Amino acid sequence: MAIASAIPGGDLNVSCLKTPCSQLLSGRFHKHIFMEPISEVLKEPIVPFAVLLVVIFTVPALFERLRIPGLVGLLAAGIVLGPNGLNLLQTELPTMRLLSDIGLVYLMFVAGLEVDMEQFRRTKNRSMGFGSFTFAIPLLMGLLVGRLFGFSWNASVLIGSLFASHTLLAYPIIRRLGVVNNESVVVTIGATIFTDIGALLVLAICVAIDAGEFSVTRLAILLGSLAIYSATVLFGFDWLGKEFFRRSKDDQGNQFLFILLALFLASVGAQLIGVEKIIGAFLAGLAVNDVVGNGPVKEKVEFVGSVLFIPIFFVDLGLLIDIPAFIKSIDAIGLTAAIVVGLISSKLLAALLAKVVYRYNLQEMLTMWSLSIPQVGATLAATLVGYRAQVLDESVLNSVIVLMLVTATLGPILTSRFAPQLDIASKNLSGVEAPPDLGWTSGIANEKGEFTVVVPVYNPKTERYLMELATLLARHEEGRIVPLAIAQAHAHMDSPELNQAVAKSQSLLDQAQKLSRELGVEASPQLRIEYDVAQGISHTSREQNASLIVLGWGGREGFRARVFGNLTDSVLWSAHCLVAVTRLLDSPLKTRRILVPVENLTTSAVRPVRFAQILSEVNQAQVTLLHVCDSRVSESKMAWTRAQLEIIVSQFAPQNPLIEIQILRQDNVTQAILATATSYDLVVLRSLRRRVGADGLAIGEVTAPLVKQLTCSVVMLGETQGAPSDIFANSKTNPRAS
Repeated sequence: MAIASAIPGGDLNVSCLKTPCSQLLSGRFHKHIFMEPISEVLKEPIVPFAVLLVVIFTVPALFERLRIPGLVGLLAAGIVLGPNGLNLLQTELPTMRLLSDIGLVYLMFVAGLEVDMEQFRRTKNRSMGFGSFTFAIPLLMGLLVGRLFGFSWNASVLIGSLFASHTLLAYPIIRRLGVVNNESVVVTIGATIFTDIGALLVLAICVAIDAGEFSVTRLAILLGSLAIYSATVLFGFDWLGKEFFRRSKDDQGNQFLFILLALFLASVGAQLIGVEKIIGAFLAGLAVNDVVGNGPVKEKVEFVGSVLFIPIFFVDLGLLIDIPAFIKSIDAIGLTAAIVVGLISSKLLAALLAKVVYRYNLQEMLTMWSLSIPQVGATLAATLVGYRAQVLDESVLNSVIVLMLVTATLGPILTSRFAPQLDIASKNLSGVEAPPDLGWTSGIANEKGEFTVVVPVYNPKTERYLMELATLLARHEEGRIVPLAIAQAHAHMDSPELNQAVAKSQSLLDQAQKLSRELGVEASPQLRIEYDVAQGISHTSREQNASLIVLGWGGREGFRARVFGNLTDSVLWSAHCLVAVTRLLDSPLKTRRILVPVENLTTSAVRPVRFAQILSEVNQAQVTLLHVCDSRVSESKMAWTRAQLEIIVSQFAPQNPLIEIQILRQDNVTQAILATATSYDLVVLRSLRRRVGADGLAIGEVTAPLVKQLTCSVVMLGETQGAPSDIFANSKTNPRAS
């Protein structure tokens, strides 16, 4: 009995002791004793989480291979695995409910975090005006649709609020086309704040009415509490965030935790005053917007959301969809059609009203309409809240899912059709201004007025080409180079590993010194002992007041790089000056033909032109400025673009026959660059961080595929913190949005 009691399972174990060895070996006992623990394991909360991870890891990638958005795959997975499918996941499970709620608030938090506050401040009056139009007209249209299909006044108003907001899915397209500074675009972006806040406020009131907690007094209390709460979050978190970031300096771990704490405290605070937590999440995103900027902490916050919590939210949405019931219900199909048509037409009416009031032209009106069509973030979040509160029924939930799929596809397509016709310089909000002097420094001048290039040397195979490129630039600008070798620090300064690293670094510096003498440029070698190599590069560059860092290409990319970062990413985030990330297949001294793809005609986009022009002068190399435009771009727009490029060339290199301009009409930008680059020695790209999304740094996830396909040398000029987004963003899924 002592032995039996030591084995879990009472009587079963006593009988086990009496079981003959032949039966034990036959497997019948083995099957009996192990099946019950397996069934118990399947009930553990960790199992749904493991299933979700498998779905997130495999399904979106599979759907994207079929050229279907990964988001559709997550919804489909929820349908298949949910109660109406294999029944492996249920939305009522505690694990599922918790993770879905986190994804819900994270979705709204990222929506607030991505609002461009600077652009909103520039045109806040007109943004609020268009925001009022594109909020009120769709709200009335949704109210009408709800009443026509027999919904209560409260539910109809909530349906109208779902029409009111919009998601800027087509932002990468307008950014690539260089029309972000067009007033109509800026106004539409700024209107997002107004529409999202308005829609969330209507949601809060409708949920309160449905719960029987509504009266004039309660409404006044709710609005007063919300006003005080909003001011506390927007101004309090903004101030606390700036103070904390100032004191914590480079402690990204604690900064990341502070942002998460702000998110969940704001969500809990919203529930305490009687409104939905997604309102607090959105306000928290707006509050810390200026604090995180476009820095590494923002990338980490968005990365965690986009790879884990937000996908789980979409899987949970799929669990709620009952496809057979939806197909059988003719009324539900009619409601879906009415919602889709009502949304699209009401957004068109709002854009038309803005055209009349603010005297926009037809192309500006159509662009505003196309940008305000997509319904994803706030719409889905509010729909799920309304469904859980039983204000909205299953037919509305299914209809909104269809609305999301239709508008998320239609909006970007229409934007790519209308935005190329916009006047970039409309309303005098944009123009090309040549930067002074070099045009590609950060504006931090060396005390002696010297042009300084820092060259980290850590690979003997690439050291010579890096030094040659740096000396060409320094010699042209009558500057100097700083070869930099960093030995990895150890806890004990007398460790054999450190001694070996120092000896290797000194050898690299000796070789760099020898190369600089051969090329006739002053060199000031620096040896540093650092725990963090990237920080060592950034600190030395700042101490030397460097104008440029010439860095070798670091090949690590993908998931690991997005989580832990790589050397190139870290230097880009922390450096004070421009960083030239290079993959040199041949000596820069032999460069004779240089290709410079030019997308947006802005100051930062001009820097690669200046970089190539310097190499042209020292090597007598031919430079081609390549602009790839949409196949639907008008002849007048192409002529305007050519004129702007000619102005750039005349400012940098007047009457230089070695610089030519080439404009191509092609929908696939990447393929156009690859085809043109086959006859060139060097391609100079502008590689910047993404603005929207959480797919990691553009240099690791977007530009890398292009670099791998190029068969010539590549120089990528990476902007420092606060720069705009990569011109090739999203090229993997949409070449025109790249």
